[in-house]
Order: sequence, then C-alpha cells, then structure tokens
Amino acid sequence: MKLFLDTAHLADIETAVGWGILEGVTTNPTLAAREGMEFPDLVKAITDIVPGPVSAEVVAETREEMVDLGRALRAIAGNVYVKVPMTREGVAAGAVLAREGVPVNVTLVFSPTQAILAARIGAAFVSPFVGRIDDIANDGMSLLSEIVEIYAVQGYDTEVLAASLRHPQHVAHAARLGADIATMPFSVMEKLFNHPLTDIGMERFNADWEAYQAALADKRSDVSGSGGGTR
Repeated sequence: MKLFLDTAHLADIETAVGWGILEGVTTNPTLAAREGMEFPDLVKAITDIVPGPVSAEVVAETREEMVDLGRALRAIAGNVYVKVPMTREGVAAGAVLAREGVPVNVTLVFSPTQAILAARIGAAFVSPFVGRIDDIANDGMSLLSEIVEIYAVQGYDTEVLAASLRHPQHVAHAARLGADIATMPFSVMEKLFNHPLTDIGMERFNADWEAYQAALADKRSDVSGSGGGTR
C-alpha cells in the first residue's frame, strides 16, 4: 500500500519526502486555501518536491468548466492527477479527461455504487472518505472493504485510495483490507513511527552504549597511565 500525504503544506511534504516513505500527495480546496499561494503556483511547487502523483481538485459547476480546469492543471506538470467530485457533472468531466489520457481521481465517494461509476469512466483513483463516514456513526472501513472486493471481482484497474484517515489504526486497517493507497494528514503519518516500546528500547540502547564508551575510555586511561609510569 502506497502512502500519500493529504496536505498542501510544503514544509510537511519536504519532511515526509526526507523520510523516504512518501509516494504522492492529495490536496483539496480547503487545504490549498490555508497556504496563501495562487493555486497553480502551489500545485507546481508540490510537484517539484514530489515525483509521484499529486491530486489537484477542480472547483466548478459545469462539466465544461471542470474539463477546462482539469486540462490546465494537468499542463502544470506530468504528475498532476485531476480530482473531480462524485457528482453527475464531475463524473462526466472525469470521463472526458480520462479519455484524453488525463489521470483522474474521483473524490467524495461514500458508497459502493459511486465507486463503480468511478471505475467505469476509467478513473486512476477512487477516494472513499473513511473518516467522514465514521463521523456520522457508520462504518467507513466496511465501505472500503466493499469497494476493494467489488474491484477485485470486476477486475477494475482503478486504484482504491483510502482517504479521510484520522489515526494510525485507520492506516493499518486500510492496508489489511487491501487498499492500494492511504492518504493522511502529516500528524497521522508522524504517528506511524511511534510506539512506547521503541522509545524504551532506544533509551536503553543509548544508555548501554554510553556506558560501554565510558568503560572503554576508562580502560584506555588506565593503560595510558600505567604505561607512562614505567618509562
């Protein structure tokens, strides 16, 4: 399962790239609005940092407007994937873009039938929003499981991108269910590293190493002192 960041914050993206685990980025209008940059400039900056897919969302009312915006976004860089909403106009726009060879990410997916529509237009990614389903007291992981199963049975090429992941257990569960990609906030990706036994083990190893180095230093000092006294 590939790991993506759901952010538009350049410093966080650079940090995750430095860890060697980041394979792509997803953005949305809310995340982009926090950064205070013109959207095309922001998308270009992200694509310069991340060699993998960078999903950039179109915001428009009609399919024609979405198609035009999608083409413009794709022209920014070869690794831009165009996000379209799971609406009639969004799916229609996605179908046009996919036929033109533009990789499409269908977002705001909340049902198996919506995921089927995304696959039928040839979308590169489908993005079920797991956490938002949990927020309304339903089971987001059950939806993810259904989509993964349907795609396997039908042989769809569209990759399942588990989105709206709120904590590390979401990430682990998505991997166990067979999601192709998990996208998450930077704060969640940071927590993937964490375990108290790792911290305890590192503290012990470091303490033992320091004690070992101190013992060696004492031994060298004793040998040096003894040698100096016999000359």
